[in-house]
Amino acid sequence: MMTAFQDSVTVFTGGKLYIAGEYSVLTPGQSAVIKNVDIFMKGEITFSERYELYSDMYDYSVVLEKKDENYSLIQETIETVNEYLELKGVGIKPFRLKITGKMEKEGKKYGIGSSGSVTVLTVKAMAEIYNYSIPEEVIFKLSAYVLMKRGDNGSMGDIACISYNSMILYTSFNRDDIREKIGKEDLLDIIDSDWGYVIEKIGCPENYEFLAGWTKKPSISRDMINKVKNSINEEFLIESENIVQNLKKGIILGDTSKIKEYINKNGELLRSLDEGIYSREMEILTKITENLDIPGKSSGAGGGDCGIAVCFSSEESERLILEWKKAGIETIYRSRL
Repeated sequence: MMTAFQDSVTVFTGGKLYIAGEYSVLTPGQSAVIKNVDIFMKGEITFSERYELYSDMYDYSVVLEKKDENYSLIQETIETVNEYLELKGVGIKPFRLKITGKMEKEGKKYGIGSSGSVTVLTVKAMAEIYNYSIPEEVIFKLSAYVLMKRGDNGSMGDIACISYNSMILYTSFNRDDIREKIGKEDLLDIIDSDWGYVIEKIGCPENYEFLAGWTKKPSISRDMINKVKNSINEEFLIESENIVQNLKKGIILGDTSKIKEYINKNGELLRSLDEGIYSREMEILTKITENLDIPGKSSGAGGGDCGIAVCFSSEESERLILEWKKAGIETIYRSRL
């Protein structure tokens, strides 16, 4: 297959935050509403004599062939996409990849999906430099494949949202089924198979605003998931799915009462799951939204990182931003819902 390569390409990927359904979506068949966050990582890629990888997370670069713990995610992503492209008949060449945009401040991460973003960024950069069209669905599958191969215990909802760069309803698949195939079946066969997930882009017709407040307390999602997952039971899953589906309807209709009700209900459900999800800083963040009658909650694994709120007017947003600031909560993102 002949492909006209690009000389040099720049690509971007953003982050994500959960509006509802975190934790329940770890169970196959359960759903979540996830919002894209346009705080971007940038990838600059150009063909060169040898593979050279650089990320501004670190003060050094590496080659592909010499394994490095800090760069292992990027290296494994490149190896997987190289295999995919070769199976598709594309002749691969070495390149230089420079990644910038740390999704953190003063050494503390925001918790908006940096590992997912760097994986998707690498896949997108390679597709672009080879001028080879890889649809969003395959970008998602290749990225999720890499993370599952590495033993990631997440739902892959972050990868879905970042791959599609949209607010989505995501229904998770059985990751164990796919993990069992890795190393046993052909990569193309795995990518082409039906994994059983659903990704549906959704949007709100009204001019409501989505805000992300950063507690400045980093959390390790993997550790929180391991701590909390044993508390998840059937009752929790049923209630969470009901909340997610009703919230989706509320967002699509622009129904303020539904949006408010089900964001708050999801926050209460998370609080009842494990007290560790709401750190002291997150309690402060959500108490402020409650006092202003604005729907808000912890987002994602919890234990720190970000909380979210939905405001129904710019005046509400301004009040919330001011009150958060007084309490030491930094608004790192504000956009249309």
